[in-house]
Amino acid sequence: MRTRLVALTLAALTPSWAHAQNPPVTVAVDAAANRHAISPLVYGVHFAPTATLQDLNATVNRYGGNSSGRYNWLENIDNRGGDYFFESIPYPDPAQGELGDTFISTTKAGGAEPFLTMPMVGWVARTNAFRDTLCSFSVAKYPGQTGADGDCGSGCLAGPDTYPCQTGTPFLAADPTDASIPADGAFQQNWMAHIKGVFGPASLGGLRYWGLDNEPTIWHNVYWDVHPLPADTDEMRAKMIDYGSRIKSVDPTAQVLGPEEWGWDAYFYSGKDQQLLSQVACNGPDCPDRLAQGGLDYTAYLLDQLHQYEAGGGGRILDMLTEHFYPQTGEFSPDTSPATQDLRNRSTRGLWDPNYVNESFINDTVRLIPRMKDWVDTYYPGTKIGLTEYDWGADNHINGATAEADLLGIFGREGLDMALKWNPPVLGSPVAKAFQMYRNYDGAKSTFGDTSVSATSAANPDNLAAFAAERTSDSALTVMVVNKQRVGSITTTVNLANYAATGNVEVWQLTSANSITHVTDFAYAGGTFSRSLPPQTVTLFVVHGSGGGPATADLAISKTDGQTTASPSQSVTYAIVASNAGPGDANGA
Repeated sequence: MRTRLVALTLAALTPSWAHAQNPPVTVAVDAAANRHAISPLVYGVHFAPTATLQDLNATVNRYGGNSSGRYNWLENIDNRGGDYFFESIPYPDPAQGELGDTFISTTKAGGAEPFLTMPMVGWVARTNAFRDTLCSFSVAKYPGQTGADGDCGSGCLAGPDTYPCQTGTPFLAADPTDASIPADGAFQQNWMAHIKGVFGPASLGGLRYWGLDNEPTIWHNVYWDVHPLPADTDEMRAKMIDYGSRIKSVDPTAQVLGPEEWGWDAYFYSGKDQQLLSQVACNGPDCPDRLAQGGLDYTAYLLDQLHQYEAGGGGRILDMLTEHFYPQTGEFSPDTSPATQDLRNRSTRGLWDPNYVNESFINDTVRLIPRMKDWVDTYYPGTKIGLTEYDWGADNHINGATAEADLLGIFGREGLDMALKWNPPVLGSPVAKAFQMYRNYDGAKSTFGDTSVSATSAANPDNLAAFAAERTSDSALTVMVVNKQRVGSITTTVNLANYAATGNVEVWQLTSANSITHVTDFAYAGGTFSRSLPPQTVTLFVVHGSGGGPATADLAISKTDGQTTASPSQSVTYAIVASNAGPGDANGA
């Protein structure tokens, strides 16, 4: 295979910030290396209204979080659990399923795919004939609570401060029927049927994505009014099979995602084992569920069990392994102190880098995306992977924007199948503009490429990140470079290989001024271009050309017998010649 170098030369701009220079870096982009599709589903959000979805050009919109796990579709009401005084609060419209129906409709109007959460805890909110707000922990019924909103108490009684109570001790003997009703798989199957009845099957434009609840291993920390004891592995295995098979029976074309767990500990331990670990009643390998799982990680065990269920004739009921991940050392906050900004710059490496040790209580190499791929490859091949909640904070600061740009690039490069930012980007915020750099940088919904290609650099990834992708619609090569550093520009040289570039290169840039600017296009010729990038910027180079896929073969076959005539019954020997005019190799020919 031949390698074609295309030379590009850009005059470096020298605004006022250019006097502070960091060491120059080089980014090597090879349009024929490491090619793979970028899933469009990595550009997802939560709870976004139609206008936000349209302006971001987002692809997925999830209805999730703690309240979603207690939604009662028959009464159109949910319970907020420990998030807000365990209140069962009706939505204004009493129509059955209105919340989910409206969410699906407004999401589709925004051009995105809706994602609903399927409650599995076994209890959902209830109200009365007057649609009053009901309380799981009525102060009148259960006095002595440490906090309240009117008659709705916090579920924490005076006593030693015990997690999850900020003050006091969880009260674990409430009557669950005070503000909730039982809701098993059969109850929820009727909601599944309602959704299909209103919107049709997923294959014909209906709801494609059902998530199996929300962070089940901490039900006992959020829903202790109805589930005071932690869920063990047996409960979760049974519920995933029950609810997943019901979803598939109602709509075989819908996709089921799970286990939707909260973070690091939940990847390895059941809710029961997590509680025992917190009480220092076991040390990990000796925890009861871990022992019952044959020593397997909790996630690995669930995948293995669902794989066995399918192999036994039950069918595939899990299409995507989905987890949640938040950095645990203060990044997920508005904090923009220099130390936290630098930490944000580093901690994104936990998603992929085998050499990065997480600086929180985790104190380990997370390498989350490769880890999830390893679990799937070993225990349930063919299952997709997704991060259905993530957030690095600082949405209103350029540091949050550079982190988001880094994350979106990582998701595409590492081959994640779905990623959903928790706090929906507020239009006009730096983080929203970072999102738009990938999905709507010009206001006309032009996007970063959809086929990831190799972009490598010797630069410290804490300081600079670079990603590249070819865009199918026009064969443009898009190169995203993120200067994370708080101070000083970086002269960045981009070398291109295996891309037949022609015409101009466009430059789009997000800066600390919180605007996306279209810098003047530059004509070029040659194999490299350089640009001085200001501190804390996201820069998109759009290189136009004739396509950067791997070089293809040009095969021809000829045959000849070397003579012009032949007699009857005469044997003739032919010479067959196969040739390849390239430029690519002909493999398997």
